[in-house]
Amino acid sequence: MDKLDRKILSILMQNAKQAYTDIAQQLFVSGGTIHVRMKKLEDAGIVTGYSLNVDQGKLGYDICAFLGIYLDKSSLYDDVARELENIPEIVDAHYTTGLYNIFAKIVCRDTNHLREVLHDKIQKIAGIQRTETFISLQQSINRPLHIVEDGEDEPL
Repeated sequence: MDKLDRKILSILMQNAKQAYTDIAQQLFVSGGTIHVRMKKLEDAGIVTGYSLNVDQGKLGYDICAFLGIYLDKSSLYDDVARELENIPEIVDAHYTTGLYNIFAKIVCRDTNHLREVLHDKIQKIAGIQRTETFISLQQSINRPLHIVEDGEDEPL
């Protein structure tokens, strides 16, 4: 991956709807170059997909919570992760070091919905010893990774 690839990705990470021709103009290359570079990045597994960010609160999902999950044994991670994947309210989960074996992000309509997900779905999974829940009061930062290195901001 070179400087041009990082610049292309940086622009698309800020606005994935931006047309390849617009990116090409910004970077002083052809639209075909952008298209070929993106195909190369997809084939290499660097670009793994495209997504749409929405305001979950405006869709009626007002609770964002983080869940620290303790497992009976670390060896149960794969089994528990497969079960967690079946719970649509869990939007993100990580196998972690530290206090928790798994740290997950949950999005729910309200506190009653959160309680139902915790009690009726998550805590019934075999291998989960206990959980700790942290309700987010406000998201302060939500940004893409900065991948353009110092000095690469200049034109090509």
